[in-house]
Amino acid sequence: MSDAVALVGFGYWGPNLARNLQAHAGDRWRYLVELSPERGAKAAGLYPKVTVTDDLAAVLDDPEVGLAVVATPAATHAPITRRLLEAGKHVLVEKPLALSSADAVGLARLADERDLVLMVGHTFEYVPAVLKMKELVDGDAFGDLLYLHSQRLNLGRIQSDINAFWSIGPHDVSIANFLVGQRPEWAAAEGARYLNKDVEDVAFVTVGYPGGVLAHMHVSWLDPSKTRKTTVVGSKQMLVYDDMDAEAKLRVYDKGADKVFEDEYGAWQYRLRDGVVTVPELDKAEPLGVELRHFLECADTGTRPRTDGWNGVDVVAVLEAVDASLRAGGTQVKVEAGDR
Repeated sequence: MSDAVALVGFGYWGPNLARNLQAHAGDRWRYLVELSPERGAKAAGLYPKVTVTDDLAAVLDDPEVGLAVVATPAATHAPITRRLLEAGKHVLVEKPLALSSADAVGLARLADERDLVLMVGHTFEYVPAVLKMKELVDGDAFGDLLYLHSQRLNLGRIQSDINAFWSIGPHDVSIANFLVGQRPEWAAAEGARYLNKDVEDVAFVTVGYPGGVLAHMHVSWLDPSKTRKTTVVGSKQMLVYDDMDAEAKLRVYDKGADKVFEDEYGAWQYRLRDGVVTVPELDKAEPLGVELRHFLECADTGTRPRTDGWNGVDVVAVLEAVDASLRAGGTQVKVEAGDR
């Protein structure tokens, strides 16, 4: 089996992957599969050395293609990924891995059975600021992780096939799972459908983790300001990651509330601590490039990727529980992530 690479899809996210494939895979990039004649023609003009086709079979049947990157609409992720795995190809698929936990678990198991690399494009787990947050959260100076909350808001890229949480929420779920370092236990959600009667434009989601850690997520594609922010609160420090802040994407706050003494009524007194704010230096590497290089290295060496198929399962399981909670009026729903 050769190490040639194929890209499947040149729509919304495909051009970004194509640019990084050109930079990091070079001549290994052999095929681009795109059903739209207009997008296919554009890709052919940009990348004349790549074979552009509308037939996935060209990739499936070529023994020299060992790796494939899938950037097609969400509903097609699972069936296309399954066909590629069954053909013996290592696969990097954009989020979400599938539209059901059953399909996601099936893909993760298939990859394991075939000894193939299955990686999910949870790009924020390769963002320097998020990696630094993980380092800080796991360090002694941060204390215990108490809770986190995030906002992913914008006025735009409105979809009709999936709701706002399935569209942009996977980023925040993957960040929360990564930072907490444990599989979520339950999810509760409320949302509303303002633009389309079939899908929610806005959702307010709470995810519960072992030990009482909570993650609250607000997503919307109907909001006046573009916001990409995650706040993480610990017993000793607090972190704010603002992806829209060009000068300081990550700030570390030496703030908290420390128990001082117990008064005569049995109530604890607290001293508020308001210390310095520091801005850590971060790597300038493009996260998508880091992610793609990681996929190439894992496929070449047989190493399990950081965001493997089971990582994708854990995210899809939360999305599925959120859907169930939305239908049930916001009640807590157990997150069923399947057996490993």
